[in-house]
Amino acid sequence: MRPIVLLLSALLSALWLVALPAQAQAPVRDFDSIVESGVLRVAVYQDFPPYSFQQDGQPRGVDVELAQALAEGLGLKLELIWAPPGEKLDDDLRDYIWRGHYLRPHELADVMLRVPYDRDFSYMSNEFGELVNELVVMFGPYQRERWQVAYDRRRLEAVPSVAVFQQHPIGVEVDSVPSFYLSSVFEGMLSRQTHHFRNPQAAFAGMKQGEVDAVMALRGEIDWHLKQAADSQLALAENAYPKMGKQVWDIGMAVHQSNRQLAYALEEQLEELILAGKVKRLYGHYGLRYELPDLYQEAD
Repeated sequence: MRPIVLLLSALLSALWLVALPAQAQAPVRDFDSIVESGVLRVAVYQDFPPYSFQQDGQPRGVDVELAQALAEGLGLKLELIWAPPGEKLDDDLRDYIWRGHYLRPHELADVMLRVPYDRDFSYMSNEFGELVNELVVMFGPYQRERWQVAYDRRRLEAVPSVAVFQQHPIGVEVDSVPSFYLSSVFEGMLSRQTHHFRNPQAAFAGMKQGEVDAVMALRGEIDWHLKQAADSQLALAENAYPKMGKQVWDIGMAVHQSNRQLAYALEEQLEELILAGKVKRLYGHYGLRYELPDLYQEAD
């Protein structure tokens, strides 16, 4: 009898593990339920200045203030859901938009900010030909993003091209696009001078201490850290990034595919904020340059 008991026990355990994601799946609130609750739940990335972070215990950042403006435009109170970034965006969309995480079963957001607005990504397929993000609608582009280098003029006269980083050390965030790019471009000729840090803030600290002569990160992050440093010797480079692939992209929002009514309502509020110049002023408040997403550049 013992082998049968062990087999039944193993089967029950396996069934329990399979059932965990279904039990953890949080319900998606439709637009009427959101309005009735009086609260809009918005997922923003945790510890991601200047977009979403906490300072002195208070939420701050461009995405936080944009979320507040969108919620107010719908006559709702904002509830922030702080999202630690996963290994891939697909993981974040799964955990906060369409299924939920088994450790946070009640933290499904109504909408998530800082999601790439990109048709190729939206319709990306897995190895079986299935849409990876079929349960998600990506919409509402509100900012154009790009990569940027800042450098210290005390140690580096100019950055005409990334080739200067054969002789000058540059700091990047570990496991980031700049990390992979600088480590591989020109057959790896820049890899020896590419120094890895925990985040852009640490990379800027390294530049201040003379460990590196430059830093590469998102333009918004570079702008933010330059403002915080308040050092006239730190400058912005205007070089290009050969063989990098996609260097400019739009940032938008995401909702569950069943919640298009919410997407339409948010798009209406967002368009008003962009056309009135309020989003640009919001970015300026944090010392960031603002570039209209492609949708509004065509209409401009």
